[in-house]
Amino acid sequence: MPSKKGKTARFQVDQVGDKEDEDVPDANSGTVKGDTVHITQNGKSLRHYLTREVLPTENYYRNLTSLGRHSFRGKMRPTMEQLREEEVKMPSGSPAKDSENPYQTVESGNIVKLGWINGVYMPCLLNIWGVMLFLRLTWVMGQCGIVQGLLVMTLCNVVTTITAISMSAITTNGQIKGGGVYYMISRALGPEFGGAIGLMFTLANSIAVSMYIVGFAESLLDCLQEFVPGWSGIVDHDLNFRLNDVRIIGSATLVLILILGIVGMKWVTRVQKLLLLLLICSQIDVFVGSFLPKTADMYAKGFTGWSLETAKDNLAPKYSDGQSFFSVFAVFFPAVTGIVAGANMSGDLKNPSLAIPKGTLGAIASTYATYILYGLVVSFVYVPSSSGNIPEYLMWTNTSIPVEMKTLPFYLDCSEDTRGEDRCQYGTLNDQQTMAVISYTGYLIYGGCFAATLSSAICSLVGAPRVLQALARDKLYPKIEFFAAGVGVNDDPVRSFIVVFFISLACILVGDLNIISSLLSNFFVAVYAMVNFSVFHASITKSPGWRPSFKFYSPWISLFGMFLCLFSMFAMDWITALITFVITAVLYLYIYYRKPEANWGSSAQAQVFVNALKGVQSLTDTPDHVKNYRPKICKLRVFTLANRKDELDSETRKMATMLAKFR
Repeated sequence: MPSKKGKTARFQVDQVGDKEDEDVPDANSGTVKGDTVHITQNGKSLRHYLTREVLPTENYYRNLTSLGRHSFRGKMRPTMEQLREEEVKMPSGSPAKDSENPYQTVESGNIVKLGWINGVYMPCLLNIWGVMLFLRLTWVMGQCGIVQGLLVMTLCNVVTTITAISMSAITTNGQIKGGGVYYMISRALGPEFGGAIGLMFTLANSIAVSMYIVGFAESLLDCLQEFVPGWSGIVDHDLNFRLNDVRIIGSATLVLILILGIVGMKWVTRVQKLLLLLLICSQIDVFVGSFLPKTADMYAKGFTGWSLETAKDNLAPKYSDGQSFFSVFAVFFPAVTGIVAGANMSGDLKNPSLAIPKGTLGAIASTYATYILYGLVVSFVYVPSSSGNIPEYLMWTNTSIPVEMKTLPFYLDCSEDTRGEDRCQYGTLNDQQTMAVISYTGYLIYGGCFAATLSSAICSLVGAPRVLQALARDKLYPKIEFFAAGVGVNDDPVRSFIVVFFISLACILVGDLNIISSLLSNFFVAVYAMVNFSVFHASITKSPGWRPSFKFYSPWISLFGMFLCLFSMFAMDWITALITFVITAVLYLYIYYRKPEANWGSSAQAQVFVNALKGVQSLTDTPDHVKNYRPKICKLRVFTLANRKDELDSETRKMATMLAKFR
């Protein structure tokens, strides 16, 4: 006999004494007894019934991001109200309003969505391949040598790889919407941590835009000074003071990037492809140039060509005064902090749960191999220190001149006894333009610097407004919902763009950003620490909603990654690390005491259940004592009986009166 469907309640009940084989349980509609469906939604008495929990439906707990042919498509995970009250009816083809995002309609026909290459892999490549590759990698290898230099790069990439694995677990645990890492952390750890990290991350990206643009302006001025005869600046004719020129170029560049971001993701992707092509060409230029012969002045600066003797000389570290392994680590680590560039675009991705793990891990592997390769190239073809004096080089490389007749110092001897106060200005330890000497053309290195700085600025300017928009839609801070509105079919955060623009413009006009550069790096690493902690916390609380389809993670490795992030923060600058902790704590406490309406099923809520369960178990195992005895259960039952005296006999009323004295 087919069962009839009725309104679903949380508990279904059967009468005592009915035969089990006559019951027809239905997981979606409740227990059906002939023509009657028994429910408890309206508070019916349970005196004559036995309770039965609704049988769980597998599809409600299946991972939403499963891509197999048996995947549960066409339905969304229901809300608690739908589970308790009504049967879920969500047609597969119809667009639906997002219950957490009322500003945007899902599955509109004209929305531009990006794949994992354009949306994640390329932005991460452009962010990680920064100016560090062209200006500071040679200094790292000169200070640390081959062994410790490769160890620095590996340790930095271990931190980012563990973080990317943790991020992959989070993104494959359910639907990822706009907001990137803010959305991940807030839904995993709750609004307190999410709100603190979201605001800090938005501010850090806004200031980072100005830092990248200032770097672009300074590189452009260097290029014009070297390759344009008679160049004397725009308004600052003193080449040692060019702050106003930097402000003019930087402000104009910021306006162009803002227009590009507002125009849409199609144009952003096109420009990023051009910049990526320029970056690749500049890297090829360096690699090819390492095999080609050079002029005498380049050999005098320290270029040797491929040589095992040069590699042996670069094998051991040669730390200068005040430098150590950890100080070099602190300098290099910001070079690998671009792994969230793709995650920040989560709202513009076709399938964030697939694109973010694939693109991020692929970008980390590609950039790590690149840094290792060019670190070895530098170590095999360039000496740590050189005078750059052409007569010295010509004299000491001329084998026809006897050694006793060579009156000039050896051009590679940069010791204080030989040079005195006239220190060497060239070599990997001293010259930031070493890559330009190694390269074939020289000017393509400037193109690589331009591409690296502009691409990083674009990624930050496009990502920061989307994080602010997601933060505004959650209403974690007062009056912030003004920035929640989006424009167009792509839901572009134009208001948030304007805010980020003015913050960046103010920083460009200040000009000198060296003071806060370390603080920004600490903000980014704090985000990585929270991502790792999210995975660890969700795993140990054993939340029913924690079922990531990405299985190559471990909560203990994520915990180890969190401690590595904390170590990196203090290794870079312990003062700014403490400032980051204080800012995070203040924002956390503000949201905690404000108590916004945010019920996201976070691991913090799961922890409340775990703590309560452990407390009950501990209380059960604790023997009673007269000083702590509280007959609460008796008291509650007494009040229930006292309200129904008309149904009790005289003996029961006497018992109720006696038990009431235990209050």
